[in-house]
Amino acid sequence: MEVLTKEEVFSHKDKIKKEILKGAIFIYPTDTIYGIGCNALDDRAIFRIRELKNREEKPFSVIAPSKKWILDNCMITDENWLNNLPGPYTFVMELKKKKAVSKNVNPGIKTLGVRIPNNWFSDFVEYLGVPVVTTSVNKTGEIYMTSLEDCDNDIKHNVNYIFYEGEKKGKPSTLVIFGKDKIEVRER
Repeated sequence: MEVLTKEEVFSHKDKIKKEILKGAIFIYPTDTIYGIGCNALDDRAIFRIRELKNREEKPFSVIAPSKKWILDNCMITDENWLNNLPGPYTFVMELKKKKAVSKNVNPGIKTLGVRIPNNWFSDFVEYLGVPVVTTSVNKTGEIYMTSLEDCDNDIKHNVNYIFYEGEKKGKPSTLVIFGKDKIEVRER
């Protein structure tokens, strides 16, 4: 496990990108809390995150590489909501293209949670060019990570990278669920 600052991530971006595309798992900052993720097309890496979190079938969300990716791969009933991105929202939408993410991201369901956080890490995801799994850094049912000090040791020692920018004082993102007839907003 290697702890890197924003500057170190961008100065080694090519090496880190290759490792992520080959299955590296990492902890990263968002505009809300810290997330744990991997390439959302990599079944094996997704399975490793499920094991670390003790989270079997519950779906994960992804950080999209761009708004265009969202439009190409998801059915958004009101595109005006895209004006809120980047921001502290997770949009839950029907997936248009099943191969946009691994079937292990959202097993057995037709919707996908999608984010673009207002944080430098979103620029890195755009550089990666693939969606990234996004879920809180914690074992299922336990408190989520706000700093290195409160990161679960088992998780901390089983990731390849921690992209760290100090303590986070946020809360999980607001859910915006796009139904066929209505849009539901849920604070978490």
